[in-house]
Amino acid sequence: MNRPTRTRSRTTLTDMAYTSIEHMIIHGEIEPLTFVSEADFMEWTGLGRTPVREAVHRLARERMVEIHPSRGILVPQVSVEAELRILEMRRVLDPLAVQLACERSSIEERDDMGQLAERLKTEEFTLDTYSETVRQTHGLILKASHNDYLQDAMVPLQNLSRRFWTAHVVDDSEVRTGAKLHRDMLTAITEQDLTGGEQAARQLNEYLVHFAQRIVSG
Repeated sequence: MNRPTRTRSRTTLTDMAYTSIEHMIIHGEIEPLTFVSEADFMEWTGLGRTPVREAVHRLARERMVEIHPSRGILVPQVSVEAELRILEMRRVLDPLAVQLACERSSIEERDDMGQLAERLKTEEFTLDTYSETVRQTHGLILKASHNDYLQDAMVPLQNLSRRFWTAHVVDDSEVRTGAKLHRDMLTAITEQDLTGGEQAARQLNEYLVHFAQRIVSG
């Protein structure tokens, strides 16, 4: 008997608030160690108290913010040590996601990945626009894995890792390197190349580990 899977609901106001606030945090629009309030987020997003509050609690569960009842909402500092612990998880889960996507992706999903891979090959990205393609890349792969539990586990890890990388990039060459590594993963999945896809996922994580270690060494 096939196990029933959970279905994702349509985009809600809470989803909109979550995406908007997360973007502010990842792209450094709110400085680390800054306290903000729900009212601040309501003003910045143009959304009401309930969706903002629900989004903030979701971000707190994912360790993007910390809620301090007496002081407000803290955007915590990005930590090299935390990033390396996150990558311990991603080095296992990213290849699994790629493997499942190779095995389970539909023709339409592979077409979407092929189009994004072509963009990663031909377009010139700013750090901001590239960071959004990273979100899209992982979103497409996780969707194509057809495992909601894996998606729930990986999205917070990938977002925290993306925040760390975005905060520390100082050279456009990092964007070009990242674009190639993500393109290799997408291309392997479009070709249903399981071995190549797992190798590409491992290479991406090796790069991210070396990137974090370079931050430590200065």
